[in-house]
Amino acid sequence: MSNTNLSRDTLSILKNFSSINSNLLVKPGNKITTISPAKNIVCEAVVEEHFATQFGIWDLSKLLGTISLFDDPEFSFGEKSMEIISETGAKVSYYYSEPRLLTVLDREVKMPEAVVSFILKQSVFDNIQRSAAVLQLSDLCIQSNDNGEIELVVLDKKTPTTNSYTTVVGQNDTNASFCFYLKIENLKLLSGDYKIDICESTVTRFSHTSMDIKYYIALEHDSTYSK
Repeated sequence: MSNTNLSRDTLSILKNFSSINSNLLVKPGNKITTISPAKNIVCEAVVEEHFATQFGIWDLSKLLGTISLFDDPEFSFGEKSMEIISETGAKVSYYYSEPRLLTVLDREVKMPEAVVSFILKQSVFDNIQRSAAVLQLSDLCIQSNDNGEIELVVLDKKTPTTNSYTTVVGQNDTNASFCFYLKIENLKLLSGDYKIDICESTVTRFSHTSMDIKYYIALEHDSTYSK
């Protein structure tokens, strides 16, 4: 077994994954994926490291907490467990979980053709999250407006007369009318800017502009789109 380190970006991705699903199955290669227990959020990331061994983690947060016991540890991946090794030689043996016990992505995500696309800046997303928290709102609508623009509206769709927050994010070049609903609680994104691609009726893809990481988040069933 050869020892390896995990980059800061990879550790950040794993921490983000732990907010989506406590389970994780890492397959041989440099692509890692996760899926929420409700199967309405999928995330896939290409990382710097190339894993030679498949291994399953039952509690990803516990693993990350164990890793935090050491500064810049090395990892040795065995058949049944990994060793997390400090610079002083102290180590933890961390045993894998049986893959059959884990909630994992079992097929490749195939994104339908996008009908709406735009760039979501980190500063805009921060304001969305902040307004949702302050106004206690649960929904995000990505919609067209009468000025030919795409706007994001934070609202409670079950209460039409409630407070809301609106911001414009781009031009609507499609000439279509739409309102795509997402749950704020499903927007578990790493920091950064994203290219947003929305298909007509099922899913939104969030592609990080500076890291090779993508999120596929299911649209709510009452989303609408018409040309």
